[in-house]
Amino acid sequence: MAAGVRPVCLFGPEHGVRGEAQDMVGVDGGLDGPSGIPVTSLYGQSLESLRPSQEALADTDVLLIDLQDIGTRYYTFIWTMALSMRAAARAGVAVVVLDRPNPIGGSAIEGGEVEPACESFVGLASLPVRHGLTIAEVARLVHAGIPWGGPRFASPLDLDLTVVPMRGWRRRDFFDATGLQWVMPSPNMPTVDTAFVYPGLCLIEGTNVSEGRGTTRPFEIIGAPFVDGPRLAERLAVHDLSGVRFRPLWFRPTFHKFAGQVCGGIQVHVTDRAVFEPYRCGVAILRELHAVCGEAFLWRREPYEFVSDRLAIDLLTGSAALRIGIERGLSLSELEATWLPAQRRFAERRQPYLLY
Repeated sequence: MAAGVRPVCLFGPEHGVRGEAQDMVGVDGGLDGPSGIPVTSLYGQSLESLRPSQEALADTDVLLIDLQDIGTRYYTFIWTMALSMRAAARAGVAVVVLDRPNPIGGSAIEGGEVEPACESFVGLASLPVRHGLTIAEVARLVHAGIPWGGPRFASPLDLDLTVVPMRGWRRRDFFDATGLQWVMPSPNMPTVDTAFVYPGLCLIEGTNVSEGRGTTRPFEIIGAPFVDGPRLAERLAVHDLSGVRFRPLWFRPTFHKFAGQVCGGIQVHVTDRAVFEPYRCGVAILRELHAVCGEAFLWRREPYEFVSDRLAIDLLTGSAALRIGIERGLSLSELEATWLPAQRRFAERRQPYLLY
């Protein structure tokens, strides 16, 4: 307001304007307490709630997007931005994106494509899981169109887009190099350590195993009452997984899966971020859970991110190939072959949209 700009509305992504809501919990609008500015939720109870309506944008000249992304396709902030850009284009509203660091760096890429049948709010277009882009670079890609993905974002947007780049950030930089304080973008992203394991350990959401919500180290701790932690850690140690160690442990989640129950499992300790491959690590953990837990291990079948006709694990990985490979007992290298070609293609495709 001091600069002569009058905020007319705040748009809240998943977790709400203030970042306090838990995952996949619909957030209502209303008034923002500290500022008194009206809030429009972009994560309610339906698919339609995920984008600003034309009525909500009616009194808006410029939509300012300032979100701390996590560098992972299934962290939903980039898709809130993409849908908001489409809505702004239809309404004739300009968009300004303030760039922020990719906390896990902008060099490494992991994961394959999203098949059109597996598009969802954890992958509305075909990006790898660890895409190595900043949020403004994702905006540039959405603006130009993503022709190799599904039809939703294939065409360029007729949109007045301005991106405000960072000063001093380099692609190899992790968040610690910025000297900035980590501010939790969501309740279960408490530290930069969490962000580093998230591209792989979020895959556990697609199963009946706890991903550590309800503990002080979500995504770094995983397990269930039926998991033999020492055996799981022993089997994982055999794989060629760089920059990581696994420690057996027992824990009791305070909420979410198995709340109040003692769970066996492992804690993931990243020892070298520069060589750690979180997605490959997460796939190895899925493979071993499926192998050692027998019939107790299940794929999640409840609706996931507003989708009820596809398994959550397929939405997270982008296709059924990885799940089917795990069920068939493929080796980790054979599973990796299902995503490596697409990963290499994306490394070339993203080049025109890079800012740093």
